[in-house]
Amino acid sequence: MTHDEALFQFLLRMGDNTLILGHRVSEWCGHSPVLEEDIALANTALDLIGQTQFWLGLAGEVEGQGRSADDLAFHRDAWDFRNLLLVELPNGDFGQTLMRQFLFDAYQSVLLGRLISSSDERVAAIAAKASKEVAYHVERSADTVVGLGDGTEESHARMQAALDYLWPYVGEMFTGDEVDAAMADTGIAPDPASLQEDFNVLISRVMGEATLSVPNAKYSHKGGRSGVMHTEHLGHLLTSMQWLQRAYPGAAW
Repeated sequence: MTHDEALFQFLLRMGDNTLILGHRVSEWCGHSPVLEEDIALANTALDLIGQTQFWLGLAGEVEGQGRSADDLAFHRDAWDFRNLLLVELPNGDFGQTLMRQFLFDAYQSVLLGRLISSSDERVAAIAAKASKEVAYHVERSADTVVGLGDGTEESHARMQAALDYLWPYVGEMFTGDEVDAAMADTGIAPDPASLQEDFNVLISRVMGEATLSVPNAKYSHKGGRSGVMHTEHLGHLLTSMQWLQRAYPGAAW
C-alpha cells in the first residue's frame, strides 16, 4: 500500500464516520422529545456533515481520480464505506442516540486533539476547525448523559441499557491495521491504541457523574473500517441517503 493509498483510506474513515452519524442524527429532525433537543440535534447533524465535506473533499484530492466529496458520499456501495460500526447503528430511543453521540464525541475529541499536530498540514487544518465544534458536542452530550443517567429511575435504566448495548462496539475505535500503521509511521495520525487511555479517563468521569456502570464485557466488534463487515443497517441507511443521486445521477439545483 502506497502512502497516498493509506492516506486516502484514512480520510475516508474520518469522513464516513461523520457522514453516517450525521445522517443518523438528522433522522430525529421533527421527532425529538422536545423542540430544544430537535434543534440541537439538527445543528449537530449539520456540523458533522460540514466536517464530512472537508474530509471527503481532501480524500478526493488525494485519490486524484476527479471524485468530489459528493461523489464519494453518494456513489459508493455499502462495502466501500469505512465508518465505525457504532455510527451506523439505528437510533433506538432518545437515550441510545445520546449515548452513542457521547461515545463518538469522546473518541473524536481525543483523536482531533492529536490530529491538530499532524505532519500533514491539510489534516491538521481540518482537525483544528472540527475540534472547535466537537468541543461543544462532547460537552453537550456529556451533560445530557449525566442528566438522564442521574435522573429518574426510568431515564437511568434506559441510559444503562444504551451503554450496555453500545459498549461492545467501542473497541473498533482503538484497533489498528496497516492503514493506521502507515499513518502513525509518517506522523499524520496517531496509533489508535494510544487514544484509549485518554478516552477511558473521560468516559469514567462522565459515567461516574451519571451514576452509570461501564460494562465489564470487553470490546468485541470490529470490521467496519476495513470494509470487511458492516451491520445490516448500513445498506438501509444508504438507500435513503443516496436515493436522489441514484435515481437522478448528477442532479443539481
